[in-house]
Amino acid sequence: MKHFDVVVVGSGPAGGMAAYEASKAGLKVAILEKETLPRYKTCGGGLVFRGREMLPFDLSDVVEKEYDDLFIYFDHLNDPLFAKRDYPIVTMVMRDKFDKLIVEEAKKEGAVLLENHQLKKIAFLENILLETSQGEISAKYVIAADGVLGPTAKLAGWAETRQLIPALEYEVEVDDETYIRLSKEARFDIDVIPKGYGWCFPKKNHLSIGVGTFKKRKINLREYYHNYLKVLGIDNIISEEAHGFQVPISPRTDGFVKNNVFLTGDSAGFADPLTAEGITNSLYSGALAGKAIANNFTNEGKAASIYMESLNERLLPELKFAGYLAHLFYNQKTIRNYLMKSNGQRYCEKITDIYTGHLELNKNIKDRIIKNLGLSFLVK
Repeated sequence: MKHFDVVVVGSGPAGGMAAYEASKAGLKVAILEKETLPRYKTCGGGLVFRGREMLPFDLSDVVEKEYDDLFIYFDHLNDPLFAKRDYPIVTMVMRDKFDKLIVEEAKKEGAVLLENHQLKKIAFLENILLETSQGEISAKYVIAADGVLGPTAKLAGWAETRQLIPALEYEVEVDDETYIRLSKEARFDIDVIPKGYGWCFPKKNHLSIGVGTFKKRKINLREYYHNYLKVLGIDNIISEEAHGFQVPISPRTDGFVKNNVFLTGDSAGFADPLTAEGITNSLYSGALAGKAIANNFTNEGKAASIYMESLNERLLPELKFAGYLAHLFYNQKTIRNYLMKSNGQRYCEKITDIYTGHLELNKNIKDRIIKNLGLSFLVK
């Protein structure tokens, strides 16, 4: 039986970064991947600047497009809110290429990629025993990075306490004229679906178009997607491929470490409650888990406590703050529309600074933002 210091389950952004950091520190690391890389991964593929800056290596080879501006459309506003910076606010990637890049960097540091290894069972003995579709392996630590529906958390004893919301995305090929028109901007359209938004993210030669609602409900996503195509002015589709998925917009309530198993990314419920963007927090939490284990390998309790302290330092407070904003944005439409009409551009600038990492959300700044933007009622 093969034994590793750390087994990372999943080869997405969280898993890749966890493996990279742990391997770089000299640990023997394996990445379990149930498929063969590169593999398609359902995702809008919009990497915000803060997430891009977290990467300790170049990603230019996998960049589809870059946008130093962003447009947010509202039905009640004549013009969209608009943010422009002197750096790429959002970088478009396809997850098959992006994920493979990170894994390749981890492999350069010594990580081993075990493809076609689907996790079946976990047993806690002297070490952690993992039964996979290709046989058994063992490890001292396991990092769960297998996404929203991955089995690791459940197999390791976690109950389901995350809030999951539905989304539907299509990879759409359109005629040249339509593509050129829509590829000029990365855009969000608020309320094209109840309590949610639509997005149109141009890639190198096609469009990623989707709709998602922040209220778990029985809803015909396909119908709202087709209505959104009309909003975008798309009449002629050459080809389209649909992908339904779920997004975890609230962290688990029963912790993120148990028996040397560390939860990261969507497995932990770290997607942003306001935007549903998950890549950035996956990169961040994966790196934190890898570092916490590497720096405290022989002290299991300290490794767990350091990881939790790191999450509480920034990520978890940010998710809580984003949850306040999401409540306003999707559940208080009348109030939101009034605020957006009077101060929307100012809100847009602040939110852009937060999500691109140019405004760190410590407590003092959060309190000041809430006060200055007239949002104190959200946290009373």
